Amino acid sequence: MKMKKSSRQLVLNKAGQKFIFRYDDGCEGELLDILMEQARDKRTDFDWFDAAVLSFKLTQTLISRADEILRENVDTCKFT
Repeated sequence: MKMKKSSRQLVLNKAGQKFIFRYDDGCEGELLDILMEQARDKRTDFDWFDAAVLSFKLTQTLISRADEILRENVDTCKFT
């Protein structure tokens, strides 16, 4: 069964600023690269701590989605 790709977003509110990162399922690696690029960019207030916070949120989301998929697969499996 092929899963439909979804658009997702990570949001960080910091000192009156809102950082929104939108990405598609399967593009989490690229998102991590972008977070690191933003942290290196001295023109923004987005720093390494912010990148770590959003990386943690992304990891928690991936773990949660993996648990859901595993539960769905177990519920649909039949053994004989």
